[in-house]
Amino acid sequence: MSTIAVVPGSFDPVTLGHLDVIARAAGIFDEVHVVVVHNPGKTALLPIAQRVVLIQKAIADGGLPSNIVVTSWSMGLLVDYCVEVGATVLVKGIRSQVDVAYETPMAIVNRNLAGVETVFLLPDPAHAHVSSSLVRQVAGLGGDVSPYVPAAVAEFLASHA
Repeated sequence: MSTIAVVPGSFDPVTLGHLDVIARAAGIFDEVHVVVVHNPGKTALLPIAQRVVLIQKAIADGGLPSNIVVTSWSMGLLVDYCVEVGATVLVKGIRSQVDVAYETPMAIVNRNLAGVETVFLLPDPAHAHVSSSLVRQVAGLGGDVSPYVPAAVAEFLASHA
């Protein structure tokens, strides 16, 4: 029996920290679904379809394993997607105690709703300070985001500045 894991996020835009967590999840689980979800609490920089394309390009360019599926989900709860594809695990990258405090109640509710467990992975320390919101802010002010994002994302943001 194979284990399917879901790595959800807004990925607006995907960062090197995200790719680190995705790559490590792909080494642990048989199949990993990277699911771009809409976060109503955030104002998006990129349309969801563009985020999916950039993640796919970053995964291909980064030589990540072939057991990664990239998609989006905007209908219902994330655990509904998990049930639909047979995923039993959610993988969340956490950078600090703030992330733990935010993610823990959701992990408990997801387990209660659908029996989906949550696994927390710590990012590589080189990327632990980077968030998509920080990247959006730096890019919006004309700064160089290339140390924080895959080349495809840096190129896209530079060409659309």
